[in-house]
Amino acid sequence: MECSRLSAEAERSLQDCSGARISGCWSLRSNSSGSGEDSLDRLLPPASAPRRKSTTSLSKTEPPLLRTGTRTIYTAGRPPWYDEHGAQSKEAFVIGLCGGSASGKTTVANKIIEALDVPWVVLLSMDSFYKDLSPEEQALAVSNDYNFDHPGAFDFGLLVATLRKLKQGKSVKIPVYDFTTHRRQKDWKNVYGASVIIFEGIMAFADKDLLQLLDMKIFVDTDSDIRLVRRLRRDITERRRDMEGVIKQYNKFVKPAFEQYIEPTMRLADIVVPRGGGNMVAIDLIVQHVHSQLEERELSVRALLASAQQTQTLPQTLSVLESTPQVRGLHTIIRNKETSRDEFIFYSKRLMRLLIEHALTFLPSQPCKVHTPQGLEYEGHRYAGKGITGVSVLRAGETMEPALRAVCKDVRIGKILIQTNLDSGEPELHYLRLPKDISDDHVILMDSTVSTGAAAMMAVRVLRDHEVPEEKILLVSLLMAELGVHSVAYAFPKVKIITTAVDKSLDDSLHVIPGIGDFGDRYFGTDGFDKCTDEATREQLPYCCAKHTTT
Repeated sequence: MECSRLSAEAERSLQDCSGARISGCWSLRSNSSGSGEDSLDRLLPPASAPRRKSTTSLSKTEPPLLRTGTRTIYTAGRPPWYDEHGAQSKEAFVIGLCGGSASGKTTVANKIIEALDVPWVVLLSMDSFYKDLSPEEQALAVSNDYNFDHPGAFDFGLLVATLRKLKQGKSVKIPVYDFTTHRRQKDWKNVYGASVIIFEGIMAFADKDLLQLLDMKIFVDTDSDIRLVRRLRRDITERRRDMEGVIKQYNKFVKPAFEQYIEPTMRLADIVVPRGGGNMVAIDLIVQHVHSQLEERELSVRALLASAQQTQTLPQTLSVLESTPQVRGLHTIIRNKETSRDEFIFYSKRLMRLLIEHALTFLPSQPCKVHTPQGLEYEGHRYAGKGITGVSVLRAGETMEPALRAVCKDVRIGKILIQTNLDSGEPELHYLRLPKDISDDHVILMDSTVSTGAAAMMAVRVLRDHEVPEEKILLVSLLMAELGVHSVAYAFPKVKIITTAVDKSLDDSLHVIPGIGDFGDRYFGTDGFDKCTDEATREQLPYCCAKHTTT
């Protein structure tokens, strides 16, 4: 009966809350001590003095990460996250969302993401980082006698390492936790870095190292009865648990843990949001502050590269295919604006084959001995690496894949789409699909032309973020400008740069001159920028029909 009475009260509270008029309930609370504050000394940094707060305004082919009520957030259009030296320059802005179980943290996170209106956002849940349970612990969990609301239930080491890599813009693998078996699933989710990371969890503020990674700390404060009703609904419908077990777990673990570990961390929050996702005034102010932070972190990599004065000699990491009469003849044909598309494709393929063959000579090899059919010993060489992966920069770099496949049996292929933003002129990462364990392989990175080197640097940066050693990357391009060669070599001095020709300069539009024209347009028979606006089409084919400029 008591449970029924509590649920009814909570239902009325839910109705009252959802029907209430929002009137600026953005709460910035002063420090408050909870009954369990002493138990946090091991986890939390000491508070030397009360923190003063004021109410002043804060100045794929793969599916989207998030669908909201009005729009879809795509993992697309990410601007450079590094400087002209190739080094990490713009860390992601990390928002930490803390609150009791079923307080509405995910709802608040989704509303923030929807209001931010930025294309590259990662929502990271602390629920993914529960520890695997031993057989004994699993038996306790089945009988609702295991405490999932204790700091010891989470893998803070993995969580901190993962969030730190995401903040640095790197690729990470996120565990997928199965709440029915209480174990991590075999396949983990691959997530790339973002402009904004929203991290939510009941213990989001319960670790010193974790707190240092948060740029903004938000506590979602929701009535305990409402939280209980939400937890009942969730655990019964989504996690297949019975009501008696949920109530038992709540009274034994959830409520005491909130009072001992979670509620006291409210004092660490920059912002306290009462009523969760219904408080749009608080969410709007949060969004304003995040937008101001993102504006301060804007970076113009392409402009910096284009304005650089590169007067030194070409780097030693550059290898240009010997300019034989055959090579010069092929260049003559494909550079000629009168060459038909059919001939352009045919002779480009011949040049690509020569280029790929030349690039393979830079892969490591080791001596070996074999026996010929005549029974004699032959001293030769064999590839000394683990594997070879080709990565094409879409769309023009994809034209080089057949040449690589023709000479490397069973080579793995990855793809990266980098497009130039027509408004900012900056390269943007729109799509990537790389093979598993690519860090073990030597990678042949293929693009048709390189002018400023901005897109090539982004592609190399993506590979580096996926733990590919710099010395294992070979950048292969049909034609490069001197500026692009210097930019890539300066940022990544161990990357081998291989091309068939290097042209001296760029025109006002940053195209290589005398150049080859727009390789993609000439090869595919397209003319200029064809913008694909249909959202469903873009979801099906992330690089759709748009021309991408790899400069």
